[in-house]
Amino acid sequence: MRITPAEGMNEFLPGEVELRDSMTEKIVGVYRSFGFTKISTPALESIENLDNSDGGDNLRLIFRVLKRGKKLEDALEKGDPSGLCDLGLRYDLTLPLARYWANNRSRLPDPFKCIQIDRAYRAERPQKGRSREFVQCDVDVIGSDSLDSEVELITVTARALMKLGIGAFNVRVNDRRVLRDVIRSCGFSDDCCSSVAVTVDKLDKIGEDGVRDELVGKGYPAECAEKLIDTLCRRAFGEDDIEKHADPAVAEEFCKMIRRARELSGGEYGVVFDPSLVRGQGYYTGAVFEIESTEFGGTVAGGGRYDGLIGRFIGENVPAVGFSIGFERIFSILKESKRPAGGKKKAAVFYGDGEVVEATKLADTMRSEFDVTLVRRKKKVGKQLAALEETGFSRAVFLDRPDEIKTFGEEHKTNEKEEKQ
Repeated sequence: MRITPAEGMNEFLPGEVELRDSMTEKIVGVYRSFGFTKISTPALESIENLDNSDGGDNLRLIFRVLKRGKKLEDALEKGDPSGLCDLGLRYDLTLPLARYWANNRSRLPDPFKCIQIDRAYRAERPQKGRSREFVQCDVDVIGSDSLDSEVELITVTARALMKLGIGAFNVRVNDRRVLRDVIRSCGFSDDCCSSVAVTVDKLDKIGEDGVRDELVGKGYPAECAEKLIDTLCRRAFGEDDIEKHADPAVAEEFCKMIRRARELSGGEYGVVFDPSLVRGQGYYTGAVFEIESTEFGGTVAGGGRYDGLIGRFIGENVPAVGFSIGFERIFSILKESKRPAGGKKKAAVFYGDGEVVEATKLADTMRSEFDVTLVRRKKKVGKQLAALEETGFSRAVFLDRPDEIKTFGEEHKTNEKEEKQ
């Protein structure tokens, strides 16, 4: 039998779990301080819901679950491949949240401000930075159509990132309504705006030439494609240009959102209008945003407004907006940069035969300051001490000589006396 995890799945060593737990604690602590409450949803969702969630390319990455028993036998007998599955693993936390709210709305506050930190699954081709199982970390507001909710989400997410200590970052913002108006102003028809936006979203990956070629390949006029690229990329399209291209009411509201978010940043991070920002999911209807690390590069959070998604369950539109922190990306940053996990320091109490009760009592006197583990003393204590230092311990004490304290952090040296014990 194989001892390695299934392809694309991860397992973590104790130190890594400690870092992940510390990240979760810090993020949830910031969110709760803003009045958000934590919920939990199932990993499995109806395949009908997943297939109709307008999740963009993610729909091709759904892990589908076969029917069981007689239902599977009947489906196989009918020979219809589309009827073999009735469930799927969630590819993100937004669709499950929409269903959750629709099912529990009579018991939830209005607006509903919630936190979700849980695992999601995508049938990716496994590679560095892309796993098939990963943790997502979402914060959402359901029931408010005010862009003040966007301002709050930008602020609380930025505060959480600062708490994690990932260094400098900028918040990039756009609005799908503004982008649609820009696309239309370049000669594209209303019914193709979504398709064009999906291609524009690839600007940072395939560049201007790649976007132009893909738009032309989709059958759109080359002059429209060229005008769109020129507008978004070459004319320094800024906040002052929003009113020239977008509906006046939308433009005014969106610009106010940017100014308010920028004011609340206190200069600790940037809030930047990016006219080419799209976000890949088709369910976004208004403001969209991403946070980009300037110290480490790449996106570390993203989200937007999805006012139409809940309506697919209940037949009426319910305003909703969310922000998702890239938990796995930030974990990799903190791990590789060897930044501390936070929390209590770790200490060890060494004891000998028949001394476990006394050792536990000594450890109890230290637990207000340290997380304390008991270590049964071996003959070569030096190797034990070196192993503790390697795994992040900061102190070791010996039951038979409690005044002798070994403090880690300096170069570890083992004397002959320790080696002989």
